[in-house]
Amino acid sequence: MGYNIYMKAKGHKTTHGESLAALARIEGQVRGIKKMVEEGKYCIDIITQIHAAQSALLRVSENILAKHIRNCVVDAMKGSSEQERGKKIDELMAVIKRLHKL
Repeated sequence: MGYNIYMKAKGHKTTHGESLAALARIEGQVRGIKKMVEEGKYCIDIITQIHAAQSALLRVSENILAKHIRNCVVDAMKGSSEQERGKKIDELMAVIKRLHKL
């Protein structure tokens, strides 16, 4: 079951408004970085802006993960399906492993 369908079935709010707003700002940052590269701006300034965009993306990822834990994971842990609980734990472990590789 997809995220939106699952969340609607559980009666949760499905919007990621704050994440969408942050992603729009990041998109603008990336366009600005592209322009800096096109204009041949100072390399350190470009790298600084790239790092800022990466940090902003990481914050969005952390916020979405926290929302997932508060809603999907908590619901799965309260449910009677051991398979669903195991699936959510496996998902979380996979995400944590990916984050450690960053």
